[in-house]
Amino acid sequence: MIKYPMTVQGHKALEEELAHLTKVVRPKLSKEIGTARELGDLKENAEYHAARELQGMSEARIRDIEGRLQNAVVIDVAAIPHTGKVIFGTTVEIANVETDESVIYQIVGEDEADFKLGKISVGSPLARALIAKEEGDVVAVKTPGGVIEYEIVKVSHI
Repeated sequence: MIKYPMTVQGHKALEEELAHLTKVVRPKLSKEIGTARELGDLKENAEYHAARELQGMSEARIRDIEGRLQNAVVIDVAAIPHTGKVIFGTTVEIANVETDESVIYQIVGEDEADFKLGKISVGSPLARALIAKEEGDVVAVKTPGGVIEYEIVKVSHI
C-alpha cells in the first residue's frame, strides 16, 4: 500500500476538492444526464455522451482523492521542533552558489506541488538533494543544463 505524505494544508485542499466534487459536481452531472436522456435517442445525443464522459472523469477523480486521503500521512511541520535540518514540509531558502540568486521553496507532497507558488514535490531532484541537509550545507543538483550548487540559507517550519 502506497502512503502519500502531505502537509496539513494539502490534506485540507484535497478534502475540499472531494466535498466540491461529491456535493456540487456529482449532482449537477446527474441532473444534466437526466435532462439529456429526456431528449430522446441516446445514440446521437451529444449532450448525453458529453455529460456521461464528464461524469466518468469526475468519479475517477473522486476515487483517486478518496484513495489518497485514506493512505495519507499528514505531517504538521509546525509541530516538529526546528533543528535547521531540511525535512518534508519545511520551507527552505537556498542560494545559487555561482550567481548568489536566492529562492524559497516549500517541500510538499506530489498532489500539492506547484512550482509557481514555490511548492516543490518531495520526489523532485531538488527536494531529494535538500532532504536531510542542514542550514549552511551546499548541495549539488543535476539539471538538464548541468550541475548547479545551492547553499541552504535558512530552514523554516511554517
